Amino acid sequence: MSHAIAQRRRFGTAIVLGGIACAMVGLAFAAVPIYRWVCKITGYDGTTGTAEIAPGAVGDRIMTIRFDANVARGMPWRFAPKENDVSVRIGEQTLAIYTATNLTDRPVTGSATFNVTPEKVGAYFDKIECFCFTEQTLKPGETIEFPVSFFVDPAILDDAELDGVKTITLSYTFFEKADARTASAGDASNRVN
Repeated sequence: MSHAIAQRRRFGTAIVLGGIACAMVGLAFAAVPIYRWVCKITGYDGTTGTAEIAPGAVGDRIMTIRFDANVARGMPWRFAPKENDVSVRIGEQTLAIYTATNLTDRPVTGSATFNVTPEKVGAYFDKIECFCFTEQTLKPGETIEFPVSFFVDPAILDDAELDGVKTITLSYTFFEKADARTASAGDASNRVN
């Protein structure tokens, strides 16, 4: 009788441990979307917001927006802003242009990550349109201009901690989409065979 009870307890313990392991795996997969959501809502870690339209220029406060462009290691693109910086009024919709050139003889698909600094400004920096919202594919040797339409939310004027901020840096890093690179390599090997 005690052997049967011990077996049931071990089975119950195994079920509980298996459930805990499944819950941990589920939380691991949920962590990234939850983190992105929290960053988007709070502007944490320099994450910007999105908007349909800009409210229009408010007041006389001018901000300098600097533009930064990077490519990840192995990304075969040249990527740069057309202008290094612009001066904008709070609430004023502004258009910035970045250019990218595919330096290879194959199509390359990329995805851009972004942030703004100082990080606290992320909650007040809103994009209306951005190339970073979708993946971008450049043909061999192709050069494309990528627009970014944005504004600085007038609510920044009510945040006393940001009164001294006069410059915001908008930074992008392009990464080659891994499965696109694998597909291109696979297509090349299929042509050779």
